[in-house]
Amino acid sequence: MDIFLIIGVITGALAVVVGMYVKGANVSVLLNPAAAIIIIIGTIAAVMNSFPKKEFLKIPKVFGVLFREKKGLDPCEVIKQIQDLAQTARKEGLLSLEQVIEKIDNDFMKRSLNMVVDGIEQDYIREVLNIEIETMEERHRLGASIFTAAGGAAPTLGVLGAVIGLIGALGNLEDTEKLGHMIAAAFVATLYGIFLGYVISHPFASRLKRKSHEEISVMRIILEGVLSIQAGENPKSIEIKLVGMLDPKERLKITQASGEKSGKGE
Repeated sequence: MDIFLIIGVITGALAVVVGMYVKGANVSVLLNPAAAIIIIIGTIAAVMNSFPKKEFLKIPKVFGVLFREKKGLDPCEVIKQIQDLAQTARKEGLLSLEQVIEKIDNDFMKRSLNMVVDGIEQDYIREVLNIEIETMEERHRLGASIFTAAGGAAPTLGVLGAVIGLIGALGNLEDTEKLGHMIAAAFVATLYGIFLGYVISHPFASRLKRKSHEEISVMRIILEGVLSIQAGENPKSIEIKLVGMLDPKERLKITQASGEKSGKGE
């Protein structure tokens, strides 16, 4: 479970409640079933109208990906592993990697190395692996687009809910006390819609895109690393190439590790 995400959602909700309390607003006005029905059911309907059935039914799985704190591969560890594989391949030949492949946990790396060991041409391997990466990227983009659609619909439905509430309020102009309460309740729908759109849905879409980016970045490192092993490149040259695919903070980590290793060697 991704506790940090849950903390973020709770913090957003608390910000609204505490803000209303500080401003002197009656917090109990947030308990508005009519507004909740308009926003939640309306947003679900908007998403249903935006995607075909088979994609809509994948939403629970997307939530699972979102809230599951899956420990991704450390790109620095992947580069180190590729260097070790390159060293083995240079010393004992590509066929020697057969003994190592079974011990590798990452399925993408395992498939990549199996194709290399099987003697498949480099251009074909690159094409196959790029197709796999692009397919995964498209699948992830779909998951994020569901939340983007919800984030676009919810605030507009909030305005719709406010209009419906005001229509009801204008029908009770003779009761001043009730009128004020109904107007306040009418704008709760707008609050719900903005909260669902800009504190929940759009941030969830951004988080899914970020998770996808991290996973695909590691896959591209594996792709280039495995093809470099097949080409018989020097392990140090492979490290230099792959480190260039990292962000500056990750590069610094590898540089420091290499420096420590050199120091111990001396």
